[in-house]
Amino acid sequence: MPTDRLEIESHLQRMKGRESRSQSIATRFTRAEEKTLLRVASERGMNLREWSREILLAAARGPQLNDATALFAEMQGLRLILINSLEPLLRGEKWSAEQFKEMLRYVRSNKHRVAADLMESYRSGAGE
Repeated sequence: MPTDRLEIESHLQRMKGRESRSQSIATRFTRAEEKTLLRVASERGMNLREWSREILLAAARGPQLNDATALFAEMQGLRLILINSLEPLLRGEKWSAEQFKEMLRYVRSNKHRVAADLMESYRSGAGE
C-alpha cells in the first residue's frame, strides 16, 4: 500500500500549478502504427499519451522555430551575404564599413523570410 500512496502523491505533485485535464480525444491505429508510435514516444523518454499530446498541441499551434529551422535560416543568411557581396567585390568595388553593416542588417531582417520562401518552393516542387 505505501507504493500506491507514493504514486498518488507523485500524481498530485505533477498536477499542482496547471489546469485539470478533463477532455479526451481518441483515434484508432493499426498494430504496426501503434508499435511505431510507442517506439518514438519511448525514444523521447515519454509515455505514449504525453508524447501524443505534445505532438498534437505543437501541430495545432503551428510552425515553431526549432533547431533545423534556425540552422536553415542561418544558412540562408550566409547565402544572402555571399550573393550580395561577391559580385561587387569581384568587380573590384570597395565597401565601406557602413555599407557592410547595412548589408548585415538586411540579412538579419530577411533571412527567415527567405528561408520560409525557399522551403515553400521546395514543397511545391519548384526548387530554387
